[in-house]
Amino acid sequence: MAHTKESLLALLAELGMAVTTVEHEPAYTVEDGRRLHGALLPGVNVKNLFLKDAKDALWLVSAPWERQIDLKALPQRIGCKRVSFGSPALLMETLGVIPGAVTPFAPINDAARRVRVVLDAAMMAADTLNCHPLVNTATTNIKAADLLRFLRHCHGEPLVVPLEG
Repeated sequence: MAHTKESLLALLAELGMAVTTVEHEPAYTVEDGRRLHGALLPGVNVKNLFLKDAKDALWLVSAPWERQIDLKALPQRIGCKRVSFGSPALLMETLGVIPGAVTPFAPINDAARRVRVVLDAAMMAADTLNCHPLVNTATTNIKAADLLRFLRHCHGEPLVVPLEG
């Protein structure tokens, strides 16, 4: 069974990670996020792409809202062939979230570890990050170092690469 916002936040607390979560109306896009919660929390606001490569490998790419991600250049940066967006059904099957709620916390639901997590290097140099806690009706502020620790705990080592340029 997929984790919920509550079980995610409980695990973060159990791991000793101090987070702040704010509730808001559903945010499906970066524009929605800017309007609903963009200034509520300090730190880097995170956007996420759920992708599938030419060999059917799955990728979760997380970057700052402002980062332009070139989908033609991305495969060379992360070590795969051509990428396209994964379907909503595949997203739910592997990460247990709906479009608009994709988050670097979602690998907690990927028990089979089918999805490779990619984090923007510049984003990870920030002090704190703002990510949806498995739902798009809340945003959680977490230290970047704690997000790395969380991913290592529940999913494995993420790939941290520069996505700009």
